[in-house]
Amino acid sequence: MNHYDMLVIGSGPSGRRAAVQSAKLGKSVLVADKGRRLGGVSVHTGTIPSKTLRETVLNLSGWRERGFYGRGYRVKQDISAHDLISRLHKTLDHEVEVLQHQFMRNAVKSIHAAVKLTGSNRASLTTETEEVSEVGFTNALISVGTRPYRPDSIPFDQTRIFDSDDILEIKSLPRTLTVIGGGVVGVEYATIFSALDVPVTLIEPRETILEFVDRELVDDFIHQMRDRGMTIRLGCAVKDIAVKANGVEVTLADGRVVRSDILLYAAGRSGNVGSLGLDTVGIEADGRGKIKVDPVTFQTSVPNIYAAGDVIGFPSLASTSMEQGRVAACHAFGMALPPPPETFPYGIYAVPEISTVGRSEEQVKASGVAYECGVARFRETSRGHIMGVNSGFLKLIFALDTRRLLGAHIVGEGATELIHIGQAVINLKGTVDFFVNNTFNYPTLAEAYKIAGLDAWNRMGAV
Repeated sequence: MNHYDMLVIGSGPSGRRAAVQSAKLGKSVLVADKGRRLGGVSVHTGTIPSKTLRETVLNLSGWRERGFYGRGYRVKQDISAHDLISRLHKTLDHEVEVLQHQFMRNAVKSIHAAVKLTGSNRASLTTETEEVSEVGFTNALISVGTRPYRPDSIPFDQTRIFDSDDILEIKSLPRTLTVIGGGVVGVEYATIFSALDVPVTLIEPRETILEFVDRELVDDFIHQMRDRGMTIRLGCAVKDIAVKANGVEVTLADGRVVRSDILLYAAGRSGNVGSLGLDTVGIEADGRGKIKVDPVTFQTSVPNIYAAGDVIGFPSLASTSMEQGRVAACHAFGMALPPPPETFPYGIYAVPEISTVGRSEEQVKASGVAYECGVARFRETSRGHIMGVNSGFLKLIFALDTRRLLGAHIVGEGATELIHIGQAVINLKGTVDFFVNNTFNYPTLAEAYKIAGLDAWNRMGAV
């Protein structure tokens, strides 16, 4: 029986980072993934596919140029599902190649096999051809990711009713689309299809979407969605879903019926822990398959077995998952780490993008801290005019006593890139004076930071 210092179960962001970090510490590493190719959920059905799809849609539809040329402008007149999927597969092939090369450079071994824990220091591996072998390990990391939540009451058929995995293999673009779920995944896909001029109805049983995002941003985002023709049903519980000869009918609790060509159900995800044998070693998972861990070390209830990534729940970001995997590997082999930064950015790759870092206005208000906000609209910048950007804004929140930046929130073009300026200033304990006194490249959208800083400074006054 082969023995490894680190057994990594799953090759998504957290697994890949943990494997490479362990190898760089001179440890023997085996990555086991039951998929046919390395990369995990992030590469094959999650982060990379949805972002690739978004970029393809924006390029082919000419979305970014419509501010100049009108809503009817398109780069390619007849966009097909094949146009979207072909680019997707090219991107995924490249991602897998990069990962394979990374493992090879760092002497990380990998195997395509399902893992079942048989003890706190051993596991069985089952390949696609039903070959079973056993391995021993000193430490292990569970990084199996999640899959779409599929209630038994919904007749998924990959023809009319899809989950977020199935939608990536769609054969033709729908004439109309209904999306159930106002979380990150639902909102991203709803706006991506809307950018293709597909009439979209978004249904969310709660009173709002994206509950963790600053309300002012969400309100503006919803306004933008409605302005381009999307129908948004908030606070509407779903009573029944039925497949008809010509489409799907969704009956709401209030009696209204929403009809569309196809339906995307994107309300939650579940951890892929079903066949891991967690019971054998005494690790518990909740009803959605999420594993409880120590928030600092990422240890499970079994000290030498760690868990990281989406399988441990919020924030379920590829970026934070990578860092969790690295931290877990360092802790497993006794390498001390500095305390983590106070904040990390959250990116939502909808159309338009949303990104946020630090505290929202609602959180600041609830904490009782006296604060002031500064706002800059992208249309106020020269770069915004050049790009034809008519919407989008940046919001900064400052503490009145310390003048420190508490939160940065952006909706609009390039939000997920621009947010890192706010992240750096927050983590370095910067103040409103940083934005007032520093020079930004001109013309850029980043100038919005200076405009928003001055906006807040005018209300706060000089020291």
